[in-house]
Amino acid sequence: MPLDATPARPVEVWGGVEASIVRIGERWRDQAVETGHRARPEDLERIAALGIGTLRYPVLWESVAPRHPEERDWSWHDERLGRLRRLGISVIAGLLHHGSGPRYTSLLDPLFPEKLAAHAEAVALRYPWVRHFTPVNEPLTTARFSGLYGHWYPHRSDAPAFLRALVNQCRGVVLAMQAIRRVTPEASLVQTEDLGRTFATPLLQYQAAFENERRWLSFDLLCGRVGPLHRLYAFMRANGIAAAELDWLRANARPPDILGMNHYLTSDRYLDERLEAYPASAQGGNGRHRYADVEAVRVDLPAGALGPAARLRELWDRYRRPVALTEVHHGCTREEQLRWLAEGWDAAVALKRQGADVRALTVWALLGVRDWNSLLLRQDGFYEPGAFDIRSTPPRPTALAAATAALASGRRFHHPVLDTPGWWRRPGRHYVTPAGGVPDTVRAAPPVLITGGAGRMARVLARHCAMRGLPAVALPRAALDITDPAAVEAALARHRPWAVINAAGHGPEARAARPGEAMGAGVVAAACAASRLPFLLISAGQIFGGSGPRAFTEEDTPLPCCRFGHDKAAAEALVLAAHPTALVIRAGRLIEIGAAGGAPDTPAAAVSHMPDLAQAMLDLLVDGESGIWHLTHPSAEPCAEPAPAPPEGGTVCLASCRGHLMPPLGAALRAALWPAARPPVGAGEVFLNGSSA
Repeated sequence: MPLDATPARPVEVWGGVEASIVRIGERWRDQAVETGHRARPEDLERIAALGIGTLRYPVLWESVAPRHPEERDWSWHDERLGRLRRLGISVIAGLLHHGSGPRYTSLLDPLFPEKLAAHAEAVALRYPWVRHFTPVNEPLTTARFSGLYGHWYPHRSDAPAFLRALVNQCRGVVLAMQAIRRVTPEASLVQTEDLGRTFATPLLQYQAAFENERRWLSFDLLCGRVGPLHRLYAFMRANGIAAAELDWLRANARPPDILGMNHYLTSDRYLDERLEAYPASAQGGNGRHRYADVEAVRVDLPAGALGPAARLRELWDRYRRPVALTEVHHGCTREEQLRWLAEGWDAAVALKRQGADVRALTVWALLGVRDWNSLLLRQDGFYEPGAFDIRSTPPRPTALAAATAALASGRRFHHPVLDTPGWWRRPGRHYVTPAGGVPDTVRAAPPVLITGGAGRMARVLARHCAMRGLPAVALPRAALDITDPAAVEAALARHRPWAVINAAGHGPEARAARPGEAMGAGVVAAACAASRLPFLLISAGQIFGGSGPRAFTEEDTPLPCCRFGHDKAAAEALVLAAHPTALVIRAGRLIEIGAAGGAPDTPAAAVSHMPDLAQAMLDLLVDGESGIWHLTHPSAEPCAEPAPAPPEGGTVCLASCRGHLMPPLGAALRAALWPAARPPVGAGEVFLNGSSA
């Protein structure tokens, strides 16, 4: 399913850099620091190379004036915004992004709106060429997380605090735009919000109805719609919001120039009192009933009820003002990220073709995000890539970058993984299987062909392909002799794969390659090169041996000292000679939970947990990567000097100069592998499926 640009007056492609500064207790989280963007000004040239003409970019209050409102440091912003101006990129300046302001204020501060307006005026005076502003990103969502759920500062959990935080932010937006327009009269307001809809069982329809009115409250306030006849007016008055405040907003609010919708797979919700069907972490209540609050995509609901198309249509129908998708991001595996981008793009294009004024889709988090799977509450270092993967130096463009560049230039983008719908539309996603089952919506799509299909690594790959909606065919040695060119060509013609993985000779039980496997790898690579198919060879760290550095990188020369290593080195040479753009993965000792892994003192840099390895390899394959990659787990422990002649399957530590893509070995995995092992190497958790969905 290709992604097509619209014909006349196309939907624009915007970009965004996740740069929230969030206060949690006395701890501050700065995404620009945690993703490394704060120290990489050259990121802006990479973004410009995608063809993006408009960028949501931070000029955050907490960053400019963290200690005192009159002590402003513009140096970082001068350099970055100056670069963007020279690159011809229009800026949508974000002034507060899920923040509560610097330490000298908070969302509950009565003077918060005036203080924010002072910062906005200073920004406008400093950068008079900036024409678009988002003074507060997602005021309703921020108020919920800070004033109703207690996640972020000031950590309140009551309706009066929630409403005070919301009204303060909306009043702050109005005052900020008034201050900005005194400097730049033509300045426009691009207001963003998450507008996810709540669905529910019949018992809980009353709660869903309330939440579905509440989701519009920030836009209604900013459009001057909240008067005595508004359905939530009495609720607001009963919880501390004065009539004069609402009257002021009605009199002074000017509707946003563009209404921006941020939409995620977790945005639409479902409420169900049948607690036994759902995980304990999703269970809560409202004081009247206890219920589970879960992602609506995991519940059987009518076709067309969920997703960006439905919500964007509701936004347009309610306000009839220019709209945009202002955040499109999915923290999952690469093909699922592409599928989510495709769904957002299709929604924007379809609504525009129906006559709505849809301005843009924003590829969000171009540099990825850290720890948003826990709403920044945990510091696990959990990273979700975007169009660029910052785990490589310099940041490596992913398949999302190729899709973004194509759409921004008005070209079609197609990848074979788009022939299968996202997990949110496939069978198996439901918490409770619907009566009568779920129709299989998976279309026929070209598969990934896996050779060496009887080995454990091949079986793990096939299992993870199935989880990711990647059709796969795993052929064991008995079904395909990879040393026979005619047999290989016949297999390619029969299965018509979009990519081939050679997993022959791999698995914890395989410590020596069978005769002919090196030659067979070369045969398959040559056939793939002739058919212009991506090819991935799984190699091993045992191609290294003898004296050397503490850990070997991709730039080190192979010096195998065992038969297994010699065979893998020979396979690499044959593959790269036959298929210069092949992807070669060198893994450590292959391990699985519940299987014998290694000695208790085996460093993480010497092992590759097979499910994590499969996920990283498939991401690289979808990205169209080539060349040699080392995939082991990051280690805080030093590797011992390699022995002069390691035995068959001996310990070899690998490092990477291309990027550390594997997650840390979490405590649970290390305990399963090495019950008497020392403490976990990293703070990360065990990610068996690489997905935060």
